Amino acid sequence: MPVCRCFGPMDSQEPPRLTVQMTLDEFETIRLIDWQGLTQEKCAERMNVARTTVQAIYTNARQKLADCLVNRRELSIEGGEYLLCDGAAACGCEKCPKCPGKTEAHSGRPSSSGESSDCILPRK
Repeated sequence: MPVCRCFGPMDSQEPPRLTVQMTLDEFETIRLIDWQGLTQEKCAERMNVARTTVQAIYTNARQKLADCLVNRRELSIEGGEYLLCDGAAACGCEKCPKCPGKTEAHSGRPSSSGESSDCILPRK
C-alpha cells in the first residue's frame, strides 16, 4: 500500500483543476515496472494475472500520470478491483512477507527500497 496517496502541483496558488484517481492495481504496476524495473511478464507473474492484463493496467496508469503532469491535476491513489495477499491465497510472490516462499530480506514493512508490505493482486 502506498504510504502517500495524494499528489499534486505545489507551485501555484490556484487549486488543481481536477483530481485523477489511480487505482491500487495501477499503482502496483507503476511500482513494479518503472520503479523496480520488472518486465511486464515478471510483473504479471507477481500480480498473478496475464501479461496482457498488466499491459492494459500499466497503460491506464501511465496515461493518468501524464494527465496529472501535463494538465496540472491532483493524483489520488485509492480503490479499484484488487485483493491483498493474506498468505492464504499463496500468491507465489517470493517477496511477499505473508506467503510460504518469502525471502528473508523482506521485512514486511514499506522500506526506502520501495518494497510494499503486501502483494496487490487485481481481482479476477
